[in-house]
Amino acid sequence: MLTTLRIKNLALVSDLTLELQPGCNIITGETGAGKSIIIGALNLVLGERADRTLIRSGEESCSVEAVFDVKNLRAPLKSFLDENGLEPCEDGQLVLRRAFAAAGTNRQFINGSPTTLNVLAAVGEWLVDMHGPHDHQSLLNPAKQLAILDAFGRLENDRDAFGELIRRRAALENEKSALIVDEKTYAQQLDLLRFQVQEISTARLQPGEDESVEAEFHRASNAAKLLQLSQSVLDVLSEADDSLLTQSGAAGRVLAELQRIDAGAAPLVELHAQATETLRELQSAVSHYADKVDVDPARLAEVEERLNLLHSLKRKYGATLAEVIAFGDAAKQKLELLESRDAALARLNAALEKLDGEIASAGKKLTAARKKVIPQLAKGVSKQLEDLGFKQSKFDVATAEAAVPSSSGTDTIEFQFAPNLGEPARALRAIASSGEMARVMLALKTVLAAEDEVPVLVFDEVDANVGGETANVVGEKMKQIGAKRQVLCITHLPQVAAASDAHFVVTKQVKDGRTISEITLLDKKSRVTELTRMLGGQGDAARKHAEALLK
Repeated sequence: MLTTLRIKNLALVSDLTLELQPGCNIITGETGAGKSIIIGALNLVLGERADRTLIRSGEESCSVEAVFDVKNLRAPLKSFLDENGLEPCEDGQLVLRRAFAAAGTNRQFINGSPTTLNVLAAVGEWLVDMHGPHDHQSLLNPAKQLAILDAFGRLENDRDAFGELIRRRAALENEKSALIVDEKTYAQQLDLLRFQVQEISTARLQPGEDESVEAEFHRASNAAKLLQLSQSVLDVLSEADDSLLTQSGAAGRVLAELQRIDAGAAPLVELHAQATETLRELQSAVSHYADKVDVDPARLAEVEERLNLLHSLKRKYGATLAEVIAFGDAAKQKLELLESRDAALARLNAALEKLDGEIASAGKKLTAARKKVIPQLAKGVSKQLEDLGFKQSKFDVATAEAAVPSSSGTDTIEFQFAPNLGEPARALRAIASSGEMARVMLALKTVLAAEDEVPVLVFDEVDANVGGETANVVGEKMKQIGAKRQVLCITHLPQVAAASDAHFVVTKQVKDGRTISEITLLDKKSRVTELTRMLGGQGDAARKHAEALLK
């Protein structure tokens, strides 16, 4: 359930905390008081796109935080959080937070970890089912109707299994279509692949080879300069008349005389010997380096040719040699497949034939299960519609075989509705008014309450165009759904408000010259006052009516 919703600096809200209750939560208030802000804030924290014009005037940013108790959530939330690098829930509490600024910064968090809007929206789909004044139009979509039927019959696993078969078949068809080309195109593909495989395999590439070849080319192209510099160093060290080693010998003789006179100079003689040895090691190393420098035009040409080849392959097949090698491997596999096209096509056709049999079998099984469930759904919805004022109505589900199987099965369905006795049932989209649609949706939600896995259901004025005795029934339906799931409902109907487990009222206040929206959980006495207002009066008759509703 949603336990806490906190809103800061959103529209008329400065800082509001809503502590929701289990069961059916009703929100009422005057038109324009800010009831819709509550729903808007919940939409934002569940991943809806942000409208920065909603930031409270004079503020730089706004935020919404929602805390959910997810101890009994059926969705695989723990693994989803792990896969997306998010912190786990502590004590069964899931914390969602959304913040955005007028300057454009948009941030969202799950359990304190930053995340993307798509991840936030994915979690939101598991948590809350939103129904606004126009959302019942989704009932006119045959795909949505099929999903409702499957949810009622708990057929989602069978449907998902069928969808996986369809996806496997599509993959095989794609593989097959790559092989079925005209002979000219087939020959061209073979020639191209053979050339690519030959060019890459002949090069005998090694990952990272281009770096070592580049370094060798740089040395080879500068060999004469390297020899010149090496010789200059050797001249300074040992080959010139005034070389360092010559001067070191002279210094050594002087230090030996110094030690003969003063034995305390022995450390100086030792240091000189070490320095001289270091100079000799340097002279030997430079000489060895010069011997390895190869001023060989033929080798330079060979290295340059190899380097040009590597660069050419990378321009054609990949940014790195590893990518070029991977391209060659893939081309080789495709070449082998094309060269054995007939055998590959035979294999794919056999696999498709086998898969078509599995699809036909799974489709029949899913269709049979749906046909078994349809009377139960029709009976349940018709009963709920009767309670909602359609005393002689009939709800049914028409089925037909789809022209082409889809991931949802081999069936198409259409919800049908006959609101009056003696009229034939027709497609819901053809006959239902907005008031009828709202009641059909409520009937479906009541029937589905036990099966639906989304724990929080939000109704935003979906009881529009409903009144009289039907309004009492709508309130009872909300309460029934609230026994299975948490309900949050915005309504203008006192009969609906009276049936709630918790009643909140939104009011507008003026503080420090600014208008703000506030929300209050009503006690029994305050509920009577609010219901009296909703009934249109403050007299004794309206108040007694309000008290009667609460009883």
